[in-house]
Amino acid sequence: MATKKSSRASSTKKSAAKKSSSKKKSSTRKYGPKAAKSVEREMKAFRQGKLKSGSGRKVTNPKQAIAIGLSEARDEGAKVPMKKSSS
Repeated sequence: MATKKSSRASSTKKSAAKKSSSKKKSSTRKYGPKAAKSVEREMKAFRQGKLKSGSGRKVTNPKQAIAIGLSEARDEGAKVPMKKSSS
């Protein structure tokens, strides 16, 4: 019985070593500073209640305000990932 316990202990040590040696992702910015400024401007307008959507309706969702800011940043040529396509 003692040999089985020692073999289990050694196998758990091996798996723990594998977890620590995993590759780390590089930390590059997804959004550029120009995009951050655009989103900040839109969020300020949203909080003040002045932000309107394309149809002219008042924006009530903060996620929608962020999407509008990112869209405007894309139009300005800022570093923003491509828009996800709906399928």
